[in-house]
Amino acid sequence: MAAKEATEMSKNAKIAAGGAAVGIILLILLPFPFWANLLILLGIPAAAYLMLDPSQRRRLRRVSRKELGR
Repeated sequence: MAAKEATEMSKNAKIAAGGAAVGIILLILLPFPFWANLLILLGIPAAAYLMLDPSQRRRLRRVSRKELGR
């Protein structure tokens, strides 16, 4: 019998997966036109990123690159 390796998702991966699931559900359930839903789904993260200080944006980019192994 082969040993089954358990893989666990990181906290950020769980949050991203949950956000994607909620986004898809809202896209289906909300009575807005498709373009309005798309604007909401893309606009909220973009606005949150733009609200960061320049130093916070640099730190976020640095951490993201480090996690990608660059």
